[in-house]
Amino acid sequence: MKRAGGTTGRLKAAELLSKARQSVGETGALREAKQDLQRLLDEFERITDILEQIERELGTLLEGIPLVSQLRSVKGLGTIYIAAILSSAGDLRQYAHGRQLLRRAGLNLAESMSGKRKGEIVISKRGDAKLRKYMYLATLTMVGTNPVFRQLHENNIQVKHMGKQQSVFKLLGKLARILVGMVQNEESFTPEKTVHSYAKAA
Repeated sequence: MKRAGGTTGRLKAAELLSKARQSVGETGALREAKQDLQRLLDEFERITDILEQIERELGTLLEGIPLVSQLRSVKGLGTIYIAAILSSAGDLRQYAHGRQLLRRAGLNLAESMSGKRKGEIVISKRGDAKLRKYMYLATLTMVGTNPVFRQLHENNIQVKHMGKQQSVFKLLGKLARILVGMVQNEESFTPEKTVHSYAKAA
């Protein structure tokens, strides 16, 4: 590669390397970067402490709700998720079927009536957005932490050849059926009943 004046790229690179070896470098930037990192870590710890305090306060409030001990038996369904679901859905004993809880969250299927997706079957989203959000997040968490949901997710993908997102929404429906079924039967979560007994609430 020729440069103006006949200087080649290789000679220019060698010159730059020679100059760099004799340079003391810029030390201020490294010091400022460390200070910025420390500030970010301090802010992270502060926010973490606030979130932990909120979770403790929510836990205290939930102690007075009879259904909470049943819901806590579902591994992966933590305090934040339980509080968010109950605050949006209300008393789960009012639901006769898991489908009703899905409809409340706008997670039931409906036909699209406008745009390019007209005529397609889509999630209605005609429901409580917060309930929809936290049931979705709870399902994602349970896929990662609950052995039953993890196994069902793997089976959906490997055996039934579903996409990952499709499987998550399928399991979200199962979570709704489980929650309503547990409350109706006044039982705690038991893995062996996940497929059979709780499915009757759907």
